[in-house]
Amino acid sequence: MSVSVRIPTILRTYTGGESEVSATGANLAEVLDDLDANFSGIKGRILDESGELRRFVNVYVDNDDVRFLDSLSTPTPDGTQISVIPAVAGGC
Repeated sequence: MSVSVRIPTILRTYTGGESEVSATGANLAEVLDDLDANFSGIKGRILDESGELRRFVNVYVDNDDVRFLDSLSTPTPDGTQISVIPAVAGGC
């Protein structure tokens, strides 16, 4: 299953500056494995040491937050758009 993955600016050093890349996988976990096979190290910036999504990284599959779906088991059918978005904090 070929999907499109939007890469945030902070992770583009892993993708050679590309803001969007293609990956394959039947679910989000497989897509992240494929991404890491093609862009070594990127998965470690999205997942923590226990293999779960990092607390301050949001991942959307077709505009739906995977934390409210099946997390890493969320299906990624052909043509799916995945967005990796680092959380932004601020205040005064």
